[in-house]
Amino acid sequence: MKKIIEVLRLKYAGQLSHEKIARTCGLSKGTINNYVSATQAQGITWPLPDGVDEARLEALLFPTRQPASRLVEPDYFQMHQALKRKGVTLQLLWAEYVSVHGERGYRYSQYCNRYRQWRDRQKRSMRQIHVAGEKLFIDYCGPTVPIVDRHTGESRAAQVFVAVLGASSYTYAEATYTQSLPDWIASHQRGLAFFGGVPALLIPDNLLSGVTVADRYEPGINATYADMAAHYGTAVLPARPYKPKDKAKAEVGVQVVERWILARLRHHTFFSLGELNAAIAELLPALNERPFQGRTESRRDLFEAIDRPALKPLPRDAYEYAEWRKIRPGIDYHIAIDQRFFSVPHTLIGQTLEARLTATTVEVLHKGQRVANHARQGHSRYVTEIAHMPKAHQAHREWSPGRFLDWAQAIGPCTAQVIEQQLTDRPHPEHGYRACLGLLKLSRGYGKARLEAACERALAIHAASYRSVASILKQGLDQQPLHDDRSDQAELPQHTNVRGPGYYH
Repeated sequence: MKKIIEVLRLKYAGQLSHEKIARTCGLSKGTINNYVSATQAQGITWPLPDGVDEARLEALLFPTRQPASRLVEPDYFQMHQALKRKGVTLQLLWAEYVSVHGERGYRYSQYCNRYRQWRDRQKRSMRQIHVAGEKLFIDYCGPTVPIVDRHTGESRAAQVFVAVLGASSYTYAEATYTQSLPDWIASHQRGLAFFGGVPALLIPDNLLSGVTVADRYEPGINATYADMAAHYGTAVLPARPYKPKDKAKAEVGVQVVERWILARLRHHTFFSLGELNAAIAELLPALNERPFQGRTESRRDLFEAIDRPALKPLPRDAYEYAEWRKIRPGIDYHIAIDQRFFSVPHTLIGQTLEARLTATTVEVLHKGQRVANHARQGHSRYVTEIAHMPKAHQAHREWSPGRFLDWAQAIGPCTAQVIEQQLTDRPHPEHGYRACLGLLKLSRGYGKARLEAACERALAIHAASYRSVASILKQGLDQQPLHDDRSDQAELPQHTNVRGPGYYH
């Protein structure tokens, strides 16, 4: 606009020709003619009328330079959220948009193009389109929270578990003492209860409690974690190792929890895990109800509108925590669990089985089929179901009490006596087969003579068990002379402080 003002000054005040004005201002003669014609058309002369500055002059001379668009701009954020719903497409959204705005709406190609331009200008994490109710991202915060013992003053670090729904970013957080498998599973249970439903996929980081093999193509899922997922009717799809984009929602969720919850609690002292979780639960609503930057919607708004209707219902029964172990039964067709022995069908001797252990039961499976089920608690060391025992022990008749006694007698009478006690002091002779095999194996490591001497000492001290005999051999006590304890007892010396038998009558 300064050029036009200068042109008007030189023409009317300086009385210069258009050719001289063009040379002076560095413009073409045609441009000077256009400027003069435009001002004359608007009735603008020199000096400029009062109130006409550069902005006003531009509006008068070029009223169509920046026209207001007659087309209605779509709400791109709402489009982005709507596309997270299953079955919603750009074609459908455009049809709804045109039905409202008619001729004032963009054509389909421009509608899609402008949305993609808007999407590409957003944060990198926004470029992933998360389907409603599909994914739950799970991780732990890096910082821990100290919990102080009131009595000793000792501090223990608490871990902060975070779960974030993909479509709405609705967030759950809680604290546990460890990231171990029991705490990992329990946090999932409380998190799913908080959301009030189950997503189609669980996306954890490659934490050992959840993922046993962190492989990009075939990750190994912890058996207990997979069992829990099956109970809830969902699936586990771990994020690929070293691919942070796979769990961008979790990364952002962890960052938000650290900034909006943990940072606010940094000056608080907690004396129990319950106190810490109560404080986290108090701050969670504010985090989820805080509007997104530049928007009026919050995480809770999007959760109620998008994620909640798409989540599958929670199962009727709560998940019972169970650990899984691969195990082989011995020749006595029993498996060892926490120093107790549980029977399985004798036909499965030597085969690899799966044991599912809950707080109350021991369930044994072979190729996915349950073959045994026992109560885990009890006083008896051996738990045997009669149906698991073979008739006349045909499946392993090479193993028999007579055969063990023959081996033991070849070593010595004390060994034979110890072996006999293993076979007779249990509900069934087969229960003693493990101990008998262990005792006879000691003869290969220490020799028959030492085993016989160790059995003699074990009988003398009334501890005729495999553990006692193995301990005697390990400590070398079998090589020391065996004395009669009663012969070593010397008479007490006479002393005024020693009370005689007459004192008690």
